[in-house]
Amino acid sequence: MLDLDLLRTDPDRVRDAMRAKRIGDPEAVDRALDADARRRAALTEQQALQSRQGEVSREVGPLMKAGRRDDAAPLVEESNRIKEQVRALDEAVRAADADLRAALLEIPNVPHASVPVGGVEANLVDLEWGERPSFVGPDGASFEPLPHWELAARHGLVDFERGSKVTGAGFPFYVGQGARLQRALVALFLDLAGEAGYTEVQAPILVNEASGIGTGQLPDKEGQMYGVPVDGFFLIPTAEVPLTNFHRDEIFDAAALPVKYCGYTPCFRREAGSYGKDVRGLNRLHQFDKVELVEFVHPSDSYERLDALRDAAERAVRALELPYRRLVLATADMGVTQAKTYDLEVWSAGQARWLEVSSVSNFESYQARRANVRFRPDGGGKPEFVHTLNGSGLALPRIVAALLENGQQADGSVRLPPALAAYTGFEVIG
Repeated sequence: MLDLDLLRTDPDRVRDAMRAKRIGDPEAVDRALDADARRRAALTEQQALQSRQGEVSREVGPLMKAGRRDDAAPLVEESNRIKEQVRALDEAVRAADADLRAALLEIPNVPHASVPVGGVEANLVDLEWGERPSFVGPDGASFEPLPHWELAARHGLVDFERGSKVTGAGFPFYVGQGARLQRALVALFLDLAGEAGYTEVQAPILVNEASGIGTGQLPDKEGQMYGVPVDGFFLIPTAEVPLTNFHRDEIFDAAALPVKYCGYTPCFRREAGSYGKDVRGLNRLHQFDKVELVEFVHPSDSYERLDALRDAAERAVRALELPYRRLVLATADMGVTQAKTYDLEVWSAGQARWLEVSSVSNFESYQARRANVRFRPDGGGKPEFVHTLNGSGLALPRIVAALLENGQQADGSVRLPPALAAYTGFEVIG
């Protein structure tokens, strides 16, 4: 959530940010300010009453000791009235706190000044790397690349039909070389993250509501999450949730920052409302594997660290020799929590389109305020909120799609990049 001081001092900036992101109702700012004013007024009145109660207690004591009960009686009555008023004000403070928190949870993060304003059309292509493959057989004749779902079916790599039978659409089986490809990609990505200084963590794939609130999935994305109502749990949409909440309600020493974690988990997303060609094959699944990178950093270093995290994700794409481009997302293409986001998209030759494989984001203190993750400044002083960052390093399904489509040969086989072949134990599929 946002710093309350920002709401108090520059509410118009927050309203403008909501309009730029096209998220939420700017009236939530007014509700937050109203609740904040009620809370502060109640606290001020409560403190004044408590001060008076202290004075009354100091006056009553000597009178009671002197046996002057009649003189003390009006003061005792006043003390009792004050106690009732203080209790009522306690309720008023709690109610205002609840209203304030509810309003703050509706207000998205403010985009960084470098973020372009607009929707998808305003996304900025910041970098394009690698050459798109050409498809020419040994006889010199060109051939049309197939989409990955045809290649996967031809080589028995992914079984969508049996996945649908056992669970439902979007829950495929990976078989034989397809399963080994998944395992190899996870191992490669974790090793690359380790080389970049990330500590590997094996995290739970179920989290409680507080964890969902801490990273901003709740109350915004309940409709996209799979829940376990009987236990109050949610299946994770990304390892970002458990890894960020790993330090919920904790305080770092400033010297420990940055703290960097990587973790492999399956991810679960309902993808409600998705339809059409974009969901075919591996393009959009309800269960998929991903390696996530998460950092807790000093606020003064957060944008430098964002670039370093982005570089770590790009290193994984380059290791696979996949042509990709880097986008700076515009305000209305970001989510609730992000202050700045880069997307990495690989070229999909069989579909002739770009596929997103990583989002790398700086949340500044937005998540840390929700999850109450702070650090002690050097030299002492009041604890401050860290900045949190995360990025996919990488998500597997569209990586597999691009590997199959870009690496296909005229005879229908698929050649893997050397860095991956070292993990799979085979260079060619088919």
